[in-house]
Amino acid sequence: QVQLVESGGGLVQAGGSLRLSCAASGRTISNYNMGWFRQAPGKEREFVAAISWNDRNTDYTDSVKGRFTISRDNAKNTVYLQMNSLKPEDTAVYYCAADRDFSLADWHTEPFWNYWGQGTQVTVSS
Repeated sequence: QVQLVESGGGLVQAGGSLRLSCAASGRTISNYNMGWFRQAPGKEREFVAAISWNDRNTDYTDSVKGRFTISRDNAKNTVYLQMNSLKPEDTAVYYCAADRDFSLADWHTEPFWNYWGQGTQVTVSS
């Protein structure tokens, strides 16, 4: 079992930055693909970013490309989401996810991911 705890959310003005952290416990994340999803009020949860277990692959949803960066520190068992140039439409609860599947074909979808955190709120004011 992998337990995931997100932190780093908060209130920020448009154009600002935040760095989200996802601390894992129970297993080392070096063997896990790690991802970030978000859910805005009244909307379904959506894929934001992911990084493969071996760091060879990263992917981002189009709306955050060039602004968000996913990274990991296996020594700290933590994955990060650096968010720059934030926009009001980035407002959502952000969730961390983990999975060990070597095939990444479906990693944009929720069923791909076996482990989820509780989420951290990000609010971007205009």
